[in-house]
Amino acid sequence: SLSLLDTNLPAEAETELRGFIAKRLTKGALFEGMGNVATVELSIPEYKVGCYYCLFRQENLLKMAALESDISAPEYVICFLGGSEKGLELYPYLEVGYLCGEGTDIKQKTLETYVNPYLRSWFEDSVCPIQRVVQLFQEKLAFLLHAALSYTPVEVKNSDERTEKDISRFLAAASLQGLVQEGTMTSLCIAMTEEQQKSVIIDCSGAQPQLHNAGSNRFCEDWMQAFINGAEGGNPFLFRQILENFKLKAIQDINNLKRFIRQAEMSHYALFKCYMFLKNCGSGDILLKIVKVEHAEMPEAKNVVAVLEEFMRE
Repeated sequence: SLSLLDTNLPAEAETELRGFIAKRLTKGALFEGMGNVATVELSIPEYKVGCYYCLFRQENLLKMAALESDISAPEYVICFLGGSEKGLELYPYLEVGYLCGEGTDIKQKTLETYVNPYLRSWFEDSVCPIQRVVQLFQEKLAFLLHAALSYTPVEVKNSDERTEKDISRFLAAASLQGLVQEGTMTSLCIAMTEEQQKSVIIDCSGAQPQLHNAGSNRFCEDWMQAFINGAEGGNPFLFRQILENFKLKAIQDINNLKRFIRQAEMSHYALFKCYMFLKNCGSGDILLKIVKVEHAEMPEAKNVVAVLEEFMRE
């Protein structure tokens, strides 16, 4: 049977949600540590909402249960509701690990008392950071997008804890980590650090953040405007979708450039196409650095990249 730990839902909607989870449990459709997202119909204004749900256990009680057969380790199901099913799928933060906090060992806590603050603040902590960063930086968001895309180190000064975490989460969400080869990202981080030698400094001592050593390009400025336009709607899930589209476009441009480079190894016309693509895409500075790292061990492609670098400097 299911008993309620904590909720902020109206009683009727909570009963409906509990029924939804009970059906999943009965069907054996819940596996420990594996979150799922589904659409549920509840008696609340949105009617149909996205629901992230995940089954987990308290680890120290599992160990006790293994030692004493008469102890049954309790199982918990956590549910996050918000937006749509598609909207929730965009958020990797909606995992059981969110409940563990930072630098805290949940195994030493009483679960019922420990998780309640996290359950109450999950929306503010997991969904809203991108929206808050957009509202804080406004037109200066282009510099933040550029830093994330180029893997330029960022240092935040004179900031409160929440703002610093928001910026860190935004940079992590906007980076191409996991979308390009891991070795490429590592090499790119090293290359950018060695080349620039200076981190982007964000000073939050004033009403508006001041950025030092920051760069930007037309690509990031165009996407900054998309974020600003999205702010008019006030839907926090929309910002994550815009961010995913931003990364998707960056990956598409990288793949197009790599294809042009392969063609340019055998054709001067294709080399010219490479050059024109870099000039027109708006992010040629970053794309060229990424493909340079990826093609470092490929002599012919490396030569093409070297020629493109020379053209871009002229």
